[in-house]
Amino acid sequence: MNTVRSSDGTAIAYDRIGAGTPVVLVSGASCARAVHTELAELLSARFTVLNYDRRGRGDSGDTQPYAVEREIEDLHAVIGEAGGEAAVFGSSSGAVLALRAAAAGLPVTRLALWEPPFMSDPDAPGRQADYAARLGELLGAGRRGDAMALFMRTVGLPEEMIAQMRRAPMWPDLEALAPTLAYDAAVMGDATLPTGTAASVKTPSLVLHGGRTAPFLADAARMLAATLPDSRLLSLAGLDHTVEADVVGPVLADFFAG
Repeated sequence: MNTVRSSDGTAIAYDRIGAGTPVVLVSGASCARAVHTELAELLSARFTVLNYDRRGRGDSGDTQPYAVEREIEDLHAVIGEAGGEAAVFGSSSGAVLALRAAAAGLPVTRLALWEPPFMSDPDAPGRQADYAARLGELLGAGRRGDAMALFMRTVGLPEEMIAQMRRAPMWPDLEALAPTLAYDAAVMGDATLPTGTAASVKTPSLVLHGGRTAPFLADAARMLAATLPDSRLLSLAGLDHTVEADVVGPVLADFFAG
């Protein structure tokens, strides 16, 4: 494990493996860098891979107050450790963070985005505002477990599964990540596609979704690919929202190799 200091002094932890053109991996909500371990190992056969913990997760620090701009600075610091520029892969809300970072002018050479969870229905902004407010209330009251359960309920997990997970050995680790759910809510904004932001990204981009994923995620991928100036869309048969390294990895490797 390595660390780099972000602009505000926060220590950002990352693993670095492989050799070649640098690639940085950005995780989504309720996840630390371990979620991309297998993908990092697969890509390391052809690339130098930096797989990092976003602030507040795993081995990284968490300086307050939070702002999306601080997370963009964190990614910039990791890219600096990669040599000053890098290809970037982001999954779920991590894809939205990667998109915002590229739009902010970070030196991203190629941008790959897995199922950014934008919504297009007219009620989406209201639902997102209600979710963010309730999340803030639970976290403010120290109810981390209930905050994580709220997130899981919001993304569609059934109550029986949530109850089982609350009894599982992994639950304390998920509770530890609960404060960062508010960070992902901030990254998502009102949960709709920020068309102006996306349209400003000139980086060659690949937008990916699973063939068995939720329809709104496939729709979001199509909308984003249509908005990015230099992009292509790819559906991977048989996959849902989970990034399966053995399927996604070879596709990313070909894209990052140019």
